Amino acid sequence: MSDDRSESAEASADRSIEILYRDDDVLVVSKPTGLMTHRSDLAPDSDVAMMRARDAIGQYVWPVHRLDRGTSGALVFALSEDSARNLREAFDEGRVEKVYLAVVRGEAPAHQVVDYAIPKAEGKARVPAVTEVTRIFAGDGFSLVLARPRTGRYHQIRRHMAHLRHPLAGDSNYGTGWFNRHMREHAGLHRLGLHACSVTLPGSPSTGAPAREVRAPLDAAFADSLRRLQVPEEVLAPFLAPSQAASACVESRIP
Repeated sequence: MSDDRSESAEASADRSIEILYRDDDVLVVSKPTGLMTHRSDLAPDSDVAMMRARDAIGQYVWPVHRLDRGTSGALVFALSEDSARNLREAFDEGRVEKVYLAVVRGEAPAHQVVDYAIPKAEGKARVPAVTEVTRIFAGDGFSLVLARPRTGRYHQIRRHMAHLRHPLAGDSNYGTGWFNRHMREHAGLHRLGLHACSVTLPGSPSTGAPAREVRAPLDAAFADSLRRLQVPEEVLAPFLAPSQAASACVESRIP
């Protein structure tokens, strides 16, 4: 069983979902690891993030992007058809800024722009894909990186880090078995090491509404795994909840 799926039973035990931001048009929630964004032919589970979000606010929500089952963090839904159309267009055009925290094998480059074509979807032709990567900590056999995808391709960050030969921890598709086992045994990391720590939605020129930055703190289990890997508190603190730290993850911006 893949690490992505091994989290699904735990995610299903509690059908609530944390709301990070809401206005008349947009809802942003914190998706736990192990939960699908929405139902699909491969995963017809009724317990998905979309249904939890709908139940949390008592109205229908429209998906505008997705996070892999194993990825946690900021997930955006629209609250109307018009908003869904506008947000999907913004995602497609790269006007939504996304920042991810990833645990990867080895000492990743200090800073690199990965420009490497990958399939837009499973089994499809390769298309251009760009991810900006910055290392924020190098530990014993692993690194923490911030990844900013400039395009939105299938498994983009996972594929790009594997292309750099620094695959993600817990990645059963593109990763390394011995590294995944090491992370499980020594850090208690029984999940994909990828967290969507912030999303910045574009402003509206027509209404004058400003851009909206929404942050998703790490869950306690992921933070505990990083501590077990001896990540210093000053490195970890920006990714914790406001009650636990003075800043948030996007303050560790890629230059």
